Amino acid sequence: MFSRFFLLLLDLLIFFLSFCLSISFKPAGLYYYIDNYSVPLVVFLFAWVIPSIISGKFLLKGSEFSPLVKRILLSNFITLAIVTSAMFFLYSYSFSRIIVVGTIGFATLFELMTYGMWFLVKQSHELTEMPLVYRKPKTPKKILLQSDEEKSVDPARRKVIKQTIVHELGLEVYAYLSEAINLNVASTLIMSTTTQFNIESQASNYFTTILNIKRVNDIRRVNKFFEAVNHKLAVGGVYVCMAETKDLRKQRILRKFPPGLNFIYYFFDYIVKRVLPKFTLTKRLYFFLTRGENRVLSRAELLGRLYSCGFSVHSEEFIGGHLYVVSQKVKKPAYDLDATYGPLIKLRRIGKEGKEIKIYKMRTMHPYSEYLQEYVYQHHNLEEGGKFKNDFRVSTIGRIMRRLWIDELPSIINLIRGDLKIVGVRPLSRHYFSLYTKELQEKRVKYRPGLVPPFYVDNPKTLDEIMASENKYLDAYAKKPLLTDIRYFFKAFYNIVFKKYRSS
Repeated sequence: MFSRFFLLLLDLLIFFLSFCLSISFKPAGLYYYIDNYSVPLVVFLFAWVIPSIISGKFLLKGSEFSPLVKRILLSNFITLAIVTSAMFFLYSYSFSRIIVVGTIGFATLFELMTYGMWFLVKQSHELTEMPLVYRKPKTPKKILLQSDEEKSVDPARRKVIKQTIVHELGLEVYAYLSEAINLNVASTLIMSTTTQFNIESQASNYFTTILNIKRVNDIRRVNKFFEAVNHKLAVGGVYVCMAETKDLRKQRILRKFPPGLNFIYYFFDYIVKRVLPKFTLTKRLYFFLTRGENRVLSRAELLGRLYSCGFSVHSEEFIGGHLYVVSQKVKKPAYDLDATYGPLIKLRRIGKEGKEIKIYKMRTMHPYSEYLQEYVYQHHNLEEGGKFKNDFRVSTIGRIMRRLWIDELPSIINLIRGDLKIVGVRPLSRHYFSLYTKELQEKRVKYRPGLVPPFYVDNPKTLDEIMASENKYLDAYAKKPLLTDIRYFFKAFYNIVFKKYRSS
């Protein structure tokens, strides 16, 4: 962890940059203010540093970012009060209000961004995609596709297959793959490629299993590649792929470089590999710098892309710094043209009369997570409040946005368009909607869903309690619509503000 002295120097740099930025709004230059206002600059500097030290602004211990945000805001407010008082009593030696307020305002913003990134990189409380300690791979349940009578490959080729996989990936990976699929029959295609052409050039409906021992991270157009694999397999065919997930990548980088330098490298790696591809304006720069190779993939994105391309995950396992996924073709690819990668997303939800509506939200989950609802439900079920247990799809920034309700703000667009009303049952995905009773499903689709659900009035813990809460609201709304929504709105407001009710 960086020392407090280093953090103090960093904060002074932030202060000076903010000061220079504020001066840029004034006609006189930087040298003019340094020459003529040296005394108030020293006062300003001490008024910035002393509250920062006293408030504990440079204590970065713990995994929660919100306490540090409070300390930053408190310290900077104290600075503003001190400098404002000094300006009142020492008017002839004071800066203009633009410089004072501008410097503190810009510095606060830069501090929140800088320290927020620190917590994101160093003290992430995100659910890890794999245990940090080594564990022996589980023995997978084999998918029986090939007949026992099918002709095996000749001994020479069998030897080459084993030697190649062991050389490229290790003996443990070979043992795992041998248990998961039949490596030694002619209907198993073993490849090491990132090129879509090498898949498309193979015979259709001949292979029952396709194994690619090249990382998915190095495939430029992942979905197109998966779709090509889908076309070559009949329904029930097996596709095995491997990838380095984001958490595995982080562990590798932090182990590779010396302490201190490793976090600096990881910071810039995070910006280039995970921030740039999320925005339209920077996506081209990302592909120019990386050519689409060595991309960062979360476990959720890898599995979600497989599901979107018509596969169902049969088993997955972390071995030797990679995640291996055994999947089966269950249908044709979705060819989803609305799949989004950026911060603003549109989620398909059930609206009035059962029609599909698209709800705008800020992304809180990794890309392609929307395809994994059924998979997560099957493996993790629900926790209190109706959310999925151990939901690895939610990102660290997403958890912060959910706590601050930032992710819900774009839903105002749906309110203006008439898809939603202010109070009403929560708009649900088709899978979550299918968990409800038939009676409640029929009740729900009679009315528009809402931004503020009855959840915040009754605070239900289980799915049955959630359905009971919504039933009670819908029955009351059917009798007295306006009065019911007004009553529920103010009760929800009170519970959210004073009782700290949260949906996640």
